[in-house]
Amino acid sequence: MSDSTTKEMKRLMGKAIHSREMIQEGDHVMVAVSGGKDSMSLLWLLRERIKRIPIEYKITAVHVDPGFGSDSAAQMEAFFSDHGFDYHVLKSDIGPKAHGPENRENPCFLCSRLRRTMLFQLAEEIQCNKIAFGHHKDDVIETFFLNIFYGASVSTMLPVQDFFQGKLTVIRPLFLLEEDRIRKYAQSMEWPEINMGCPTAGSSKREDIKRMLKEFYRTNRKIKGNIFHALQNVKTEYLL
Repeated sequence: MSDSTTKEMKRLMGKAIHSREMIQEGDHVMVAVSGGKDSMSLLWLLRERIKRIPIEYKITAVHVDPGFGSDSAAQMEAFFSDHGFDYHVLKSDIGPKAHGPENRENPCFLCSRLRRTMLFQLAEEIQCNKIAFGHHKDDVIETFFLNIFYGASVSTMLPVQDFFQGKLTVIRPLFLLEEDRIRKYAQSMEWPEINMGCPTAGSSKREDIKRMLKEFYRTNRKIKGNIFHALQNVKTEYLL
């Protein structure tokens, strides 16, 4: 990857953090690392950023092994240890629970919710006041359509969201970055591929939305940007 592309990654993440005041002096930021390209890129860039800015904050990487049998815990522990990250690795059975016979319609939603509950609990234990997720621009757009189609609501994920009366804040520093840019960056870093063992990977409702949007994007390169800007230009007087 060219230096200019890496610089643009850092610029857009910095813009997101600065414009939404995501990180302040003395913050302890938990970085939720699934092992995918997005969260690993976020972890790497957040640590690199500490060297370049006039404030200090602490980051702790956390991985939740969903319990599908791939032992992602061992793989992520090796990665964190080899690269000198402060980290915690949690083993769980949330994956099989979410994919049980009573929850076949939307296992991804339950798996995500159970994982987030574990992260919230650990954040309190190790005194993290922020949790950073690796969601990007495409995630924001896809979540908007998921919520319309399957949740009957006009909403999406927020760049900054407070919980527990502001004691804990979720931040998404990559929300201005497109998935393709992050993918290229991660490939250039040559990180190991972490296999989560998820039986529904590639066949979720989110993947259906992603394929639908790609068809529209092929017809007009402006569509993705228009959707993203529309989410910041909501005219509530024209909604029922």
